Amino acid sequence: MMIERTFIVKNMNKMELENYLDTKLERAGFCGIDIIKTPLVTRIVLHVAKPGLAIGKGGATIKELTEKIATDYKIDNPQIEISEIKNPNLNARILAKKMASMIERGYSWRSVSYRMIKDIMDSGAQGVELIVKGKLSGKGGRKRQQRVAIGYLKKRGHQSKYVDKFKAAAYPKAGAIGITLSIIHPEVIFPDKIDVNEVLAATRAVAAEKKEQEEIKAEEAKPKVEEPTETKKEEKTDKKETKKEEKKVEDPKAKEAKKEKVEEPTKEGIIDKIKDVAHDIEEKVEDVVDDIKDKIIPDKDEKQEVKEE
Repeated sequence: MMIERTFIVKNMNKMELENYLDTKLERAGFCGIDIIKTPLVTRIVLHVAKPGLAIGKGGATIKELTEKIATDYKIDNPQIEISEIKNPNLNARILAKKMASMIERGYSWRSVSYRMIKDIMDSGAQGVELIVKGKLSGKGGRKRQQRVAIGYLKKRGHQSKYVDKFKAAAYPKAGAIGITLSIIHPEVIFPDKIDVNEVLAATRAVAAEKKEQEEIKAEEAKPKVEEPTETKKEEKTDKKETKKEEKKVEDPKAKEAKKEKVEEPTKEGIIDKIKDVAHDIEEKVEDVVDDIKDKIIPDKDEKQEVKEE
């Protein structure tokens, strides 16, 4: 019995803590708590619709809550974390409490209920059921019950645990009004709604995708043999053409530099050229001397003949 008592005490403490947080964080849209124990600290995750109001200015509300939880609820080293609810229009607890507060402020239960159901269905819910009972007709009227339901809903059996259900109460001047709200979220899949053919088609598609991925991996793993493609050939021809154009279009300075490089003489070449020039001069001098001799010699012979006469 001792073990059972410890479990009972823990659950009682959790219920009391939830009730305290519900009243303390009513404006922030508190809708649940998760307690996770670790060797060093105890993590307390608060699920809230408006995290800014739960944190407070400079984290004042979180500090106050940690001190209160550590002293009054006997939780060692509490560490509070805030988790924001992504879609508050699909949370039965938040919506039921919101409806109760609006009825207490004087709004008509009929207009509030129909507007709320429309918002829930627009958010993508599969089904909604709202039951309102109590003093609905005002002063002097008898209590009665009104039910509004849209879409698909499970009420009995094991599948009813997939339904998000919450009860709240409003206390206007005329009398108490009870609110019961049930919502089926869009991601819930019931066993009787599963189509076998769709499941088989999905499994076949997954198997085909896996096979394609395996084939692609096998092809990538094979050694690649490069073959000359048309694109490579075109690239080679383009490179050749560009080289030819570069050769054709050269700077005049580069051409002059090339000519100077070619025309630069060496020492041996200069000597050979000098020898050739000297040889040519000698030949020309000899020719001139021979011509002079031919002219002078016949004149002497003529003089001797004249003398003899």
